[in-house]
Amino acid sequence: MRRQVSAAVFGCASVMLSYPDEHFSADLAAVGNALGRMPDGPVRSELTAVAGWLAGMSALEAAATYVDTFDLRRDACLYLTYYRHGDTRERGLALTALVDAFRAAGFAVAPGELPDYLPALLELAAAHLGGATVLAEHRMALDALHLALVKADSPYAGVVAAVRAALPGPTRLDREALRRYRAEGPPSEKVGLEPFAPPELLEEGITMGATRR
Repeated sequence: MRRQVSAAVFGCASVMLSYPDEHFSADLAAVGNALGRMPDGPVRSELTAVAGWLAGMSALEAAATYVDTFDLRRDACLYLTYYRHGDTRERGLALTALVDAFRAAGFAVAPGELPDYLPALLELAAAHLGGATVLAEHRMALDALHLALVKADSPYAGVVAAVRAALPGPTRLDREALRRYRAEGPPSEKVGLEPFAPPELLEEGITMGATRR
């Protein structure tokens, strides 16, 4: 998929997978404009269908659906490092690496959010070629999220499917990690736990999305 098209996919997906706040209607209108310039095909069809579904709900319905889909279901978590690392110390290292990736691209993650939040990573991927590489490193998590949304019969699955189509296919290691996750779930540490995020992230916080410096 050409870079211009994949960037549009990532940008549209970032909006549709974000919590529907007071700006959501205007953001959806921008998504509609972007989709109108996208080539015909399955990806455009997937995103157009979900955009129409979201636009057809009231603000209250959209917010309730979002919370029910992503906030009340651990298997549909939007924080991608959770799938591979669970709430373990290794997740803290992964979060630190993501902060470094944002900074290397000239971005900072907005206060109040962790750097593995999918809409923030999608914003980075839309704006910076290196961001797409970072997102692709979490292919297993995207595949697991997609499976959970399909199982729940959620239209949001179409958004994640479009993102997956805009990325390289899974590697052998991605497939093995997905099989392990489906069989065992995310790893956990039962004793001696410290906060999974490193202290600098907990102190600073990291809201939704990346902000350009």
